[in-house]
Amino acid sequence: MNRAIVVGADGSDAATAAVEWAADDAARAATRLRIVHVVDRSSYELAKFSAPDRGEAVTLNAESVLTEAEAVARKRQPGIDVTCELHEGAAATVLRGQAGDCAEIVIGGSGLGGFPGAVLGSVSTHVAGHAHGPVVVVRSDLGTVHGEIVVGLDDYHAGEPALAYAFEQAMRRASTLRAVYAWQPPAHAHIPDSAHDLDEMHAARCRTAAAVLRGWRQRYPQVQVIEDVRRAHPVDALAGASEKADLVVVGSQGRGAIGTVMLGSVTLGVLHHARNSVAVVRP
Repeated sequence: MNRAIVVGADGSDAATAAVEWAADDAARAATRLRIVHVVDRSSYELAKFSAPDRGEAVTLNAESVLTEAEAVARKRQPGIDVTCELHEGAAATVLRGQAGDCAEIVIGGSGLGGFPGAVLGSVSTHVAGHAHGPVVVVRSDLGTVHGEIVVGLDDYHAGEPALAYAFEQAMRRASTLRAVYAWQPPAHAHIPDSAHDLDEMHAARCRTAAAVLRGWRQRYPQVQVIEDVRRAHPVDALAGASEKADLVVVGSQGRGAIGTVMLGSVTLGVLHHARNSVAVVRP
């Protein structure tokens, strides 16, 4: 069986949406779902200042969060194998540590609850920037299915993990894959009588996009691919494409039009502005 999918649960609406998304993905991948809840006891100052029964109350609440999350997952996808784990520590550190033996980590886009002291968005930003492998940040609205996956394309090998993940998602969902290659002309290209021909520059990017995708098309012949080359800022291009997408997939490092170092401006911009869930895929 494939490696488990890990989802962070904290009792918030955002985390509930993440559990539902992860349950669906576990069903598509025919794999297990591991629900993780993290208690940071330092936030409660238990050692010196809390009542003796406060620690027990925190534990009971944590167990309740896990029980409710498991019920959500089983209702969403009755046939999947679900396990629950309770951890202590910093949420971002614990979830990041799960990356070594899981297929992906799924986190809600915002929320409080079981990750006290920090909005879950800050946790997801940390995990997406440091965990190796896919980290999916889920938007709360899972009601509309568009039948399209969007992937940010560049012309460097650093983007291959994101492409692999995007093609796999599109295949499992029987969805169209829209590969967005965003480019911006140099400033001097707008000078009158410039030697740069914007049409030729665009045509060159189209050829690059086709070359990058050629091998992937051969590996996934069942996936319909749209090559979408846009003269725009990458964040604007991907955010615009996200309006009709079920998932946007981006890499986290590289030097191309989309690739960035760790969570660079493009990846962060997509996380903030995409209209739907975003998968950040680090090698």
